[in-house]
Parts: sequence; structure tokens; C-alpha cells
Amino acid sequence: MTTERGGRNGPPRLVGIGVGPGDPELVTVQGVRILREADVVLVPVMALDEEGRAESVVRAYTDGAERVVFALNDRGGVTPRRAAAWDAAAARVVRAFDEGAATVAFATIGDPNVYSTFTYLAQTVRELRPETEIATVPGITAMQDLAARSGTVLAEGSESIGLVPLAGGADPVAAFRAALATGDTVVAYKFGAVAAEVIEALKEAGRLDGARYGTRLGLPGEEIRPARELSGPVPYLSTLIVPGHRRTVRGGRL
Repeated sequence: MTTERGGRNGPPRLVGIGVGPGDPELVTVQGVRILREADVVLVPVMALDEEGRAESVVRAYTDGAERVVFALNDRGGVTPRRAAAWDAAAARVVRAFDEGAATVAFATIGDPNVYSTFTYLAQTVRELRPETEIATVPGITAMQDLAARSGTVLAEGSESIGLVPLAGGADPVAAFRAALATGDTVVAYKFGAVAAEVIEALKEAGRLDGARYGTRLGLPGEEIRPARELSGPVPYLSTLIVPGHRRTVRGGRL
């Protein structure tokens, strides 16, 4: 993929725009411009009669967004429903090009290059229309937003950051435990289904204190609190930041 470079001439363009976790004020100036200039703006939803999170952000800047159904809540790899959704969305993009659209924008929460549905859409469109220019506009990720809202430093000096998705696999918590054992700051995405196991892993690693949890960032019902206060299930789209062990001296990790 290329980064967004402007221009309306040449081959048709599909632009993935990261719109952040939910707060419309966190969309970049470039993202807003392209949302307003694009001939067609698509937003992923779970059902045509339900507003999606990306759509709620996009509506702050344009009324022209069109919903496309994605199997956002499917689990277990490439399910038939997921594959059909990617194919249908790609067909809508190609149809827009056939009808004269020069630029089609696809809004995605977070960043289009970080665990985004845009990746699969772009790959499918390129298979159908190889000359399509694929571009992306970066967006603020949930871990960045949670760090800002909770006053948590993600990394300093020589610290590493490990980002671990916990939504799939036979033992998703195993990768989380390994990251806790070998890394500095560890961030967990989509851990709602295994929240109890995650908290237990934090306790065993001696890293529960300082860990911060957040969900629905920038939206009504936003929840941010210390991970040690969690009990019971949490939403699927939840984020956890486990800061690295730091010395109290300034610049101790340089």
C-alpha cells in the first residue's frame, strides 16, 4: 500500500481512512479533507439498519456515507460470512468506479494498517481491478487514545511495546503471557472473551498494578479504570495497557 498522496487524475483510488477509536475530534485534517472530497464514502457495519462506530465518526464531517455490511463480529478465521462480506464490499467499490467515481473512501476505526478490515477490502479490490491505487490515511489507535485518556506513558527510552490481539487462536492468552514475561509495555486488544484469564495472568506476572483498561473511548458510555478493578465480562472491543517496569529516576530507561 502507499500513503495518501492527493490528486484526482490517473487510475481510480481506494483510500482507507483511519478515524480513530470514536471521538470525531481525533480524525486528522487529511482524513476529513478526503472524506469530504471523495466521490463515495463507505463505512463498515454489522447490519444495514445499525450505525457502526466508524460511521458515527464520519457523520460529523459528511452526510454522504454509505453502509456496507462486514462480518465484524465473526470469529474463527475466514468464515463464509466474512468472505462474502469482503466480496460484496469490493464489488460495491468496483461498481462505484464503473459509475465514474475517481476516489472511494473507506472509513475504519483506529488505523487502516493495524488490524483493520480495510486490508481485506483493498486486497479484494486489487484482484478485481488491478490498476486501482490503494492509499491509506493513518488514524489514532485505541492504545494511543487510552494512554492519553488514562495518563499512561506507553514507552520511554529503550522500552519495547508489544501489541497482542486476543480474539482468536486455540490459546490466545498464551501469547499475552509470553509478552508479559519478555517485554516491557504490553497492550492487549479485543480481550473481552478472555478477560478473567488476562487478569489472572497479570496477577501471576506481578504486573496488575499500573495496568489500565478502557472501552468505548470517546463515545457515550466510555469506561477507563485500573485493570485491578475489573470483574466479570467486558466488551469485545476493549483495550488493556500494561506499562513496563520503570525506575523512579528521570530518564532511567535511556
